[in-house]
Amino acid sequence: QVQLVESGGGSVQAGGSLRLSCAATGITYGTYSTSCMAWFRQAPGKEREAVAGTINYGSRVTYADSVKGRFTISRDNAKTTLYLQMNSLKPEDTAMYYCGCGVGIYCTSGTWTWESKYNYWGQGTQVTVSS
Repeated sequence: QVQLVESGGGSVQAGGSLRLSCAATGITYGTYSTSCMAWFRQAPGKEREAVAGTINYGSRVTYADSVKGRFTISRDNAKTTLYLQMNSLKPEDTAMYYCGCGVGIYCTSGTWTWESKYNYWGQGTQVTVSS
């Protein structure tokens, strides 16, 4: 059974930075390295939205327009861990951040935002940005 555990959330002022981590267990290096991995977020009263993803068997990264140039997604396959470096944070980035893992799933630039592509989710880590 794959388990995902996010960490690194917290409260920061606008303009600050945070680095989120998502550690996966119950999955081999080989399977993890080709899985579709992404970060989503959900603000109170809003739907969950895709923020950043690794696509095409992890060979490329992609971002939502709202975070381009500020967030960087990366993955360490040897550690089966996904990261999200968040810089220049804004109050509108305040949300619960979740990582999703699509084990055995191939995702592309056109499908990585589909929640149905991810068969495992973490419990989330809260990010709060004050103005």
